[in-house]
Amino acid sequence: MTTNGTRVEAVASGAVPAAAAAWRPRLDLVMAAALFSTGGAFIKWCDLAPLQIAGLRSLVAAIVLLLIWPATRRGFTRGSLLFGVLYATTLIAFVTANKLTTAANAIFLQSTAPLFVLLLSPFALGEKVRRSDLVFMAALAGGLALCFGDSGAVVQSTAPRPLLGNAIALLSGVAWAATIIGLRWFGQRAKPGQDGAASSVVVGNLTSFAAAWLIATCLSEPFFPDRAFLERETFAPTLGSLLFLGVLQVGLAYYVLSRGMKSVPAVEASLLLLVEPVFSPLWAYLVHHEVPGAWTLAGGGVILVATALHAMANARRSATLGESVALAEPARE
Repeated sequence: MTTNGTRVEAVASGAVPAAAAAWRPRLDLVMAAALFSTGGAFIKWCDLAPLQIAGLRSLVAAIVLLLIWPATRRGFTRGSLLFGVLYATTLIAFVTANKLTTAANAIFLQSTAPLFVLLLSPFALGEKVRRSDLVFMAALAGGLALCFGDSGAVVQSTAPRPLLGNAIALLSGVAWAATIIGLRWFGQRAKPGQDGAASSVVVGNLTSFAAAWLIATCLSEPFFPDRAFLERETFAPTLGSLLFLGVLQVGLAYYVLSRGMKSVPAVEASLLLLVEPVFSPLWAYLVHHEVPGAWTLAGGGVILVATALHAMANARRSATLGESVALAEPARE
């Protein structure tokens, strides 16, 4: 048993603050992933069309980010504009998918983005694909195929058109992969000290708002809720859900994500962020009694396990290469 004297010595030596400093960024990442995971459940709670939800959520998120995150007000680059278009596509597709299929299918299919990154990076970035990457790609492709196995299942009230929703969820994964590649391409060419990541998130949300508004207008669909909507019973829960999605699920989530990413290695961060696809189906089940199909759960399991194993394998490879370089370098006195 630890004595009070030992505790005092630990505090005096700085061990406790050091431990807290190590845990804080990891808790930030878990919090971000947990907030991200609530998206499906709250999107389904909104009594609005997908374009309205995607656009208005993004508008709220952009305002919140500009208010609480000073870094979002500077550093705009060409990469920010590209990110805005691709990120807006990702957001709109993901919201639409959640209104048509289960939250599990939407998040699992979007989580196949690394498959498309690996497919496109040799052409867009000139990066080689390793043999281990091919195994990973095969696993993701298998998980993707399994997720479509329930497309002909019984329709649920929260997933009225599962096949179309699955296809749009897959589009969100492709768009997110293109976003990652675009950011990496501009990152490789950025000047020293130039970082437009924070401002890119705001540009992306503002682009999502503008694009959703424009598409709705072209389709002659309403975008801003009319006065009659204010009198519906669903107005209060819809307003509450939109504010939650904009303020917390996107705004606060991206803020704490950026804060945590500064101190946590990329591989560990990617594993902690797997909280999102694990919990997203759980929230949808608890809130809406939405039950994903067996094939979807199997496919999601394959995708999550493959992603975790691939991340850990890359970490071991990087550590081995680092040790080899250190041994090869001459000692510096």
